Amino acid sequence: MSLAFERLGFDPHLVDYRSALELQQNVHRQVVAGERNNTVLLLEHPPVYTAGRRTERHEYPADGTEVVEIGRGGKLTYHGPGMLVGYPIVRLTTPIDVVRFVRLLEEIILAVVADFGVDATTVAGRSGAWVLADERGPDRKIAAIGVQVSRRTTMHGFALNCSNDLRPFGTFIPCGITDASVTSISQETGRTVTPAAVVDRVEQEISARQDELCEQFLPSLPPGPLPWTTAVS
Repeated sequence: MSLAFERLGFDPHLVDYRSALELQQNVHRQVVAGERNNTVLLLEHPPVYTAGRRTERHEYPADGTEVVEIGRGGKLTYHGPGMLVGYPIVRLTTPIDVVRFVRLLEEIILAVVADFGVDATTVAGRSGAWVLADERGPDRKIAAIGVQVSRRTTMHGFALNCSNDLRPFGTFIPCGITDASVTSISQETGRTVTPAAVVDRVEQEISARQDELCEQFLPSLPPGPLPWTTAVS
């Protein structure tokens, strides 16, 4: 198998965003060089706002909260405890089809949340996974996806709302979308479902789709420790 999973930290051991970003960059260099397996990092972050390349200044939080500017696609989003964040750092097959990669991530998330009793789908023109409007409210996003591809290898990935506080999304316009809301597995099911409860199922679904997600190869170096030391708080 040419895919490795690394669980970096879950509540209460949250993973600092900037440290995780540095780790992503290091792992990305190793995957590009063929030294490390395709790798998926799985974790929870402390509260942090991140801005993709399309974010406009007026979309930043109105309260002056710090925003980390990064190279992924998309606009402004929030990560925090209770969200399962996944960073697939994988070498894409050729010809490169980033849209197909995003669609595969969406399909994986839809399969996972269905197992927890959430009927989600995709929405034309919008990335991520959505619960469609019903008597409880408008369309609401349950998972965000934003990726960056450099030298045929991906970074960044997805954030699945499991048991997180949804109030921080009220301080800005999530992903630049003004006519929809956000939700979580816990919100939709009425029971607490944490990232730790979901991560096994996410790994299973990604493993089952790895031949579609990424190029299979054998790394030139034996498996070794991840190149980081300070990301977990």
